[in-house]
Amino acid sequence: MHHGRFRAAVAATIGAVLAVPLLTAPSQAADGPSERAGARPGKPLTVMTRNLYLGADINRPVRAAQTAAAQPGATQQTIITALAVATDATRAIVDQTNFPVRSKLLAAEIAAAEPDLVGLQEVALWRSGPFNPTAIASPSATTVDYDFLQILLDELDALGADYDAVKVGARADVEAPAFTPTGQNMRNVRLTMRDVILKKADNSFRVTAEHDQIFAANLPVSVAGVQLNFSRGYQWVDVLAGKQQLRFVNSHFEAFSSYLAKLQAQQTVAEATATDRSTVFVCDCNSDPLDSSVKPNDGGVQHNDPYEFITGPGGYTDQWLQWASAEEGWTSGLSELVNDATAAEFDHRIDMIFSHTLDGDPLLVDDGFITGDEVTDRDATTGLWPSDHAGVVLRLRGW
Repeated sequence: MHHGRFRAAVAATIGAVLAVPLLTAPSQAADGPSERAGARPGKPLTVMTRNLYLGADINRPVRAAQTAAAQPGATQQTIITALAVATDATRAIVDQTNFPVRSKLLAAEIAAAEPDLVGLQEVALWRSGPFNPTAIASPSATTVDYDFLQILLDELDALGADYDAVKVGARADVEAPAFTPTGQNMRNVRLTMRDVILKKADNSFRVTAEHDQIFAANLPVSVAGVQLNFSRGYQWVDVLAGKQQLRFVNSHFEAFSSYLAKLQAQQTVAEATATDRSTVFVCDCNSDPLDSSVKPNDGGVQHNDPYEFITGPGGYTDQWLQWASAEEGWTSGLSELVNDATAAEFDHRIDMIFSHTLDGDPLLVDDGFITGDEVTDRDATTGLWPSDHAGVVLRLRGW
């Protein structure tokens, strides 16, 4: 892979760390660092996008409840039972995919790459509480089982990497009853999803403004007769370094509908793009530029349409393609158990770093790499990967 000197240095550092207790068309790909005529290099800005992986397939309980509801003679009790058993199985997988182990790998990546700003997605907060089937409509469990954000921050602190969560956005907040197929271990399980922006605490960037927004269009899901809204959103911070200003945007688009993902991309571009400074926009976009397939009930919207909108009428540049080819930037998608024996399932690219500048030119890229995408990046004892996604890191200039 074309990861350059930066990747080699970071890989070496990770090893050492783990040893310790709507405007312009997209630009064309370059073979090396991009060049922008007459541009002053300016202060470098290293950015990273990283999906942490919530730990299991959250759709398992939904599918189970909907399948049970479609059966002849289905009752509320049979639907709740199917939901609860599937929720218990899902929660058991969260234990198996072991975020406390994976967080050490993720923290090592961040500590080694030293990004100034990080956009995190799927920063899960798993909680539990007393068994209560009616809590589906109003999540109420409060006992914290896994707080992915705090676990990651603690691991970063242990490595001497000081990062602040400068923007935390709560997204979907869902709860369901859970018990084993034999009716044991009755409880409620709650998942709150979050997007988070981290900022390196000891750098010279200062946050001057911030915003978080839930999308107007989100995926509606009916479970046991209750209408849930699996909300997603975008967030941004404005940062200042000397006299240089920049807006950094982080988002996570809908995975199960490209129609909704495109609406979310349009809202992000329309509302989050700065009009007086450059904007760097990172996301798990759930839109593969090379995939033109259409999901059922998506009205003909293709999987790559959100990406095409961002880099077409949206006026953003795909900054990875200023550094390397698409094939060298695969970031998805491993199995649910994230214990794959090889890296073969990294076969498409949905994690992106875009830029929008006032003159329409791309930012300079003087180094970059994909992280968490090689077999040696796994935990040596458990075989777990850091996430079901890989991360993207780019060092940008001219912003």
